[in-house]
Amino acid sequence: MKSLLISLILAISLWADAHIFVYHRFGDNRHPSTSTTVSELKREFAYFKKNGYEVIPLEKLLQALKNGENIPQNWVVLTIDDNFKSFYENGLEVFKSYNYPFSLFVYVEATQKKYPDYLSWKQLKEIKKYGTLEFHSYSHPHMTYLSDKELKNDFEKGLKIFEKKLGFKPKCFSYPYGEYNERVKKIAESFGFDAIINQNMGAVGKNSDIYDLDRNALVGKTNIKYLLKSKHLNAKWIEPNSYPKDGVLKALHVETNESAKKGSYYISGEGWKRVKIKNGVIEEKLNKKLKKGRNRVIISIRNKISTKLLIKDKKWN
Repeated sequence: MKSLLISLILAISLWADAHIFVYHRFGDNRHPSTSTTVSELKREFAYFKKNGYEVIPLEKLLQALKNGENIPQNWVVLTIDDNFKSFYENGLEVFKSYNYPFSLFVYVEATQKKYPDYLSWKQLKEIKKYGTLEFHSYSHPHMTYLSDKELKNDFEKGLKIFEKKLGFKPKCFSYPYGEYNERVKKIAESFGFDAIINQNMGAVGKNSDIYDLDRNALVGKTNIKYLLKSKHLNAKWIEPNSYPKDGVLKALHVETNESAKKGSYYISGEGWKRVKIKNGVIEEKLNKKLKKGRNRVIISIRNKISTKLLIKDKKWN
């Protein structure tokens, strides 16, 4: 009986949450805030390998989500934003040496107009032998500051050039700067992507929204062990849902199915604070003046995380 119980616990522990990570530059000392050194990249990959993590293609994770399957906790997906030359010059060989798949999200205008720091179409085609190429917008704008018409024009122009130059339609999209709100998300969804990926700290579980998948940034020296401990919190955000017009965050109201009595919440510029949970519900009066145009509100219960991004919107700003 004891051995059966242990086996059951071990089996359950295998089904938890996957993690998506995003890189930008590699070994580029000019931009340390968005660059990962080659030695750090090798250290992270060695950690994955030593600790039994399986680096899988993004498509494999998406298929499991579509099928409603349980997600193994040792799954890791690696993505790269912004098609910088430094990936081709410094990072690609490390990926190849570990035989790790990846998805690279293409900033179309940078390649089309031959910006100096970015990959050519020829190099992107070569990279496709080892990973997938996805869409990261035409002009890399701050999307919440564009009108609906401007947003649609950016998607349409970028997708047309992407398909013409590479010969296929991208299946996935990631937001430039990780910035979006419900209006931007709705327009992005209208272009028929299989998945949309943000840049919020967290994990991907069975109940994750396939059009709002959390993705952790890996830049500089990152505590990879800490990030891999996070799990997806299945949460319904009642308030806030968008950036308040007066800039004041009046309350926090989030519904979960968690049994814990206490948790924590984080507001950009305010830090972490403890909060009581009653029947899975968090309700807290705040009246906090938001200090930035871009803010994150994060709920944490045990090691489960849910994030709401609050960004000013051009529609009323």
